[in-house]
Amino acid sequence: MAGRAFRRDSIPVTRARAIFGCAGADLEPAEAEFFRRVQPWGFILFARNVVDRDQLRRFTAALRATIDDPLAPILIDQEGGRVARLKPPHWKERPAAARFGALYAENHEAALEAVYLNARLIAHDLHEMGINADCLPVLDVPVAGADAVIGDRAFATDPSAIIDLGRAQMEGLTEGGVLPVMKHVPGHGRANADSHHALPRVPTVAEELSATDFVTFRSLNTCPMAMTAHVVYEAIDPQRPATTSPKVIRDVIRGEIGFDGLLISDDLSMNALDGPLSVRTKAAQFAGCDIVLHCNGKMDEMAEVASEVKPLEGQALRRAEHALSHLVMPAAFDPAAAETRLAALMGAHA
Repeated sequence: MAGRAFRRDSIPVTRARAIFGCAGADLEPAEAEFFRRVQPWGFILFARNVVDRDQLRRFTAALRATIDDPLAPILIDQEGGRVARLKPPHWKERPAAARFGALYAENHEAALEAVYLNARLIAHDLHEMGINADCLPVLDVPVAGADAVIGDRAFATDPSAIIDLGRAQMEGLTEGGVLPVMKHVPGHGRANADSHHALPRVPTVAEELSATDFVTFRSLNTCPMAMTAHVVYEAIDPQRPATTSPKVIRDVIRGEIGFDGLLISDDLSMNALDGPLSVRTKAAQFAGCDIVLHCNGKMDEMAEVASEVKPLEGQALRRAEHALSHLVMPAAFDPAAAETRLAALMGAHA
């Protein structure tokens, strides 16, 4: 059972529609000054920002102090498997999503309990460090022949399994005081390239996309936040990837999928996008992204993004505040007992 909701007073300072990363494990004076001036909505962490528990607690507190907001969103990609920013020896290694999908194929109930417990344990780790949003669940539906960038980060190839497991993962995170961010809407599973390096194009007809790729997001469209895919869906908009496509965001993400939560762009510095960072920033906001994400911590790039970031107001502000209204103080939880039970569930499958 989830704990009580956080009481969040209104923040009088106008915030910017941006989430930024940092260069290293210490907040540099220039970074702190930049954040104080720009007032981004939130921050995102990577392995380069993490040394150990004490350092990370200090780091997240220092980030929030720059914008004077004790509940400012601090995001991380802590999926398990290949994608984990908190690593041994200070944090336990977590299974990749496909492990839970394999268990689900044998025993639905065991898999749902296991994925919930795993997410609750991830949330416990993150909440202790001052991190309150995790870029999970991965709701992409992988297909044979696609680029391996998703691979075992997805639960399964069956949308119904992804929906069930994704819902349980969202519950575990939320009850642990961590907001879920579903990705990569409206679907990265067919991508023929890794969008970190190149722009994927998907030629699949709209009817098939609707019946497979989009259905996982449509079924979990109450998730408070979502991250876009830097993917071109040729049947919908052959010119622009979802992140910068007004048509994909309006007709598919907001329309067919019915998502009315906070829409965050994937990282604007990824090579799937082209042009100056200022142009990417304008395009993502014009297309309908509520928040733009810039991850690499390079100050010159962050300044260019900030030059075109709009104030957080109107529908974007409403969605941002609604997302944060889902934050709760975690109820009592026994992590040791949860670890034991999770090991038993996963061990039985192995």
